[in-house]
Amino acid sequence: MKSFDRWVDRFCASHRRFGIANLMLYIVIGNVIVWLFGMMDTTNMLYSMLYFDAEAIFRHGQVWRLVTFVLVPQYSGLSLLISLYFYYFIGSTLEQHWGTARFTLYYIFGMVFNMLYGVIFWLLGFNVSVDASYLNLSMFFAFAATYPDLVVLLFFIIPIKIKWLAWIDAAFFALSIVMNPFPVNLLPVVAVLNFLLFCGSDLMAYVRPYRNVSRGNTVNFRREVNRMKREERSKDYTRRCEVCGRTDRDYPDLEFRYCSRCTGYHCYCIDHINNHVHHKD
Repeated sequence: MKSFDRWVDRFCASHRRFGIANLMLYIVIGNVIVWLFGMMDTTNMLYSMLYFDAEAIFRHGQVWRLVTFVLVPQYSGLSLLISLYFYYFIGSTLEQHWGTARFTLYYIFGMVFNMLYGVIFWLLGFNVSVDASYLNLSMFFAFAATYPDLVVLLFFIIPIKIKWLAWIDAAFFALSIVMNPFPVNLLPVVAVLNFLLFCGSDLMAYVRPYRNVSRGNTVNFRREVNRMKREERSKDYTRRCEVCGRTDRDYPDLEFRYCSRCTGYHCYCIDHINNHVHHKD
């Protein structure tokens, strides 16, 4: 996972214009449009032409299904509007924190994993339906790994930390794996794999302090001091963007600034000084 993280960071740093800004906004708008037109379609033909169908893609050349399946809504009415608002809030916040390139990669990898799942089981003789519901729900895991102690109002009334809502989401995933028949029950697993690929390092960084506490807070101070000295010697830059990881050593012509709205000293490149989540104590 660390090597994959490094590859993603290098890719995002070297492809500054990669990605679709406000990606979740377009996906949400697409879901609303498809839902509105679908309400007028009594034959259900619109949905049938958009969802993922491996046989239609490979035997009839309907390649648009590789993309349009994320625009097919899984709910209707008020439930759809609430879920889309939730997806937009989570997705846009992650994009601000990660940057457009990394968030776009996250969603594209999730789509590709779902496509591979659909194609593999189609080749094995299973007629499975692939949609973006678990992919969208997995963004909440990424959000919780990034902001575990953020407090939100459940039902706009009850204050609760994001990490506890993530456990509820995990219970829903586990229930789906147990209750659904094979191979439909593997769709949540595919979404979790995508989350672990992109956020496994953040998750381990959050879990590691608790693991150390369970070992009695035993710390090898000599080893820690040596590690800190090695890191200090290897730090051959003076400024590093906290979003994309670019440094003034690798990009000497890039402008870096410290955010005046963040608590403490937090450095960002010119691309992310106005496009990040502000740190508050």
